[in-house]
Amino acid sequence: MSDAAAQARDADVYRVVPLEAPLSTDVRVPGSKSVANRALVCAALADGTSVLDGVAPGDDTAAMLDCLELLGIGVGPGERSDSVRVDGTGGRLAPGPLVLPTRLAGTTSRFVTALAALGPGPYTVDGLPPLRTRPMTPLHDALQALGAQVTAGERWGHLPVQVAGPLDGSTGRVAIRGDVSSQYITGLMLIGPYLPRGLRIELTTPLVSRSYLGITAAVMASFGVDGVEVGDDVVAVPAGRYRPTAYTVEPDASSASYPLAAAAVAGGTVHVPGLTSASLQGDAVFVHVLADMGCEVVVNDQGTTVTRDGPLRGIDIDMVDMSDLVPTLAVVAPFAHTATTIRGVGFIRGKESDRLGDLCRELRSAGVRATETEDGLRIEPGMPHGARLGTHHDHRLAMSFALLGLVTDGIEVVDPAVVSKSWPGFWQMLEELA
Repeated sequence: MSDAAAQARDADVYRVVPLEAPLSTDVRVPGSKSVANRALVCAALADGTSVLDGVAPGDDTAAMLDCLELLGIGVGPGERSDSVRVDGTGGRLAPGPLVLPTRLAGTTSRFVTALAALGPGPYTVDGLPPLRTRPMTPLHDALQALGAQVTAGERWGHLPVQVAGPLDGSTGRVAIRGDVSSQYITGLMLIGPYLPRGLRIELTTPLVSRSYLGITAAVMASFGVDGVEVGDDVVAVPAGRYRPTAYTVEPDASSASYPLAAAAVAGGTVHVPGLTSASLQGDAVFVHVLADMGCEVVVNDQGTTVTRDGPLRGIDIDMVDMSDLVPTLAVVAPFAHTATTIRGVGFIRGKESDRLGDLCRELRSAGVRATETEDGLRIEPGMPHGARLGTHHDHRLAMSFALLGLVTDGIEVVDPAVVSKSWPGFWQMLEELA
């Protein structure tokens, strides 16, 4: 790494250096934080020691590990540099009062809030100011309906929140919206086996991000709780107990979208080892979106490869089941020769940023003709120009905007350190693409 690159990474603004030639490279991406955080909760609730390999070093995972330790779960390094040992307690949590700091991690805050409802409490779940603005109401309502003591810190449905158990498992059922965030439902699924009758989650609105619930069910099965059923109207979780497990976290498909999309933007070939056809993650199908746009895609037992050596075409796509990758597709779309329409993702306005409004405004500042719609975006063809792009505390905006700079001089990404949430080594990876 050059001194200039090192300086750029430590600065408040990162200036991306355009590539001089098409890509031809392998890129190793971190383990899936979505999978890892689910597996960490299962391991914490198991009665015995589990070892998780492939655990990514991002802020979300670090926040989860900190909270588990505070709850009395033994956490330590495994034999590999990316391994974590978890000494589960069988569902017995340290009593409060305790403060559980979740930093900027929305996933962690929701999973930990649900987990805390199994313990005697009181536990205060809190995060940094941007996280306090994010909605949590459906989860807090559901936990209260199940008998947990849920007390708002400043306003209902937001952090900080105080939670104390035990849960009342007499009915074994709860109602929750399905069209806001699958993380609420996942949090309930993960603790469901520890209710006497299991848990029947009744969905009052259509389900979004179904693929993430599939990940949850698959991870639960790996830790010994089989038979979770994810339907259109009901998610059914049987009573049971997680068992200690040796578990390998697969590469993160969401993170992989950035180097794979880099091939679509800049041309050439990118291969991501380990992201195979057996992936649990719904976001792994993003490469087929790139194929629809004109890229050549190969997915096999070794990994995933994307190649572009011809023109791209725009598409019309419902991204409800891979909503985290809307920013990734949005930065590929201007380089197509026809318009792209993204639909079905109005709910992502409540993510780390307003992933429709903020994304659209920043793209327009770089000369991209992007229009926000009620449930998505429309992006017209056209070459971007240099611009300083705000990231709005959102790692996915930062990593997506960086791709514009691979072929556009003068792209600067504000607050580059925000990528530490999921991929602390992202900027080094970007420099190594050259």
